[in-house]
Amino acid sequence: MSDAEEQVPKAEPEQLNIKVKDADGNEVFFKVKKHTKLSKLQRAYAERMGKPATSIRFLFDGTRINDDDTADTMGMEDGDEIDAMVEQLGGSL
Repeated sequence: MSDAEEQVPKAEPEQLNIKVKDADGNEVFFKVKKHTKLSKLQRAYAERMGKPATSIRFLFDGTRINDDDTADTMGMEDGDEIDAMVEQLGGSL
């Protein structure tokens, strides 16, 4: 194989397809850039679901996503899934 025929490794995509799934099984898909703060995705999801953004907690691989986190800092790859949990205030019977 000559140098011209050598395969060049594909560059990683700048945008990732991320799925956000809630406890009821609802799924919402987003395209996000690796370096965009995930707080933008969180606000968009909350708005789409008609809930206040402060009432939803987002987890990736069991780790809570903070406002300053990005897909890159969380180690996300194309097709990964974020879990959306509605915050519950404790109560006793």
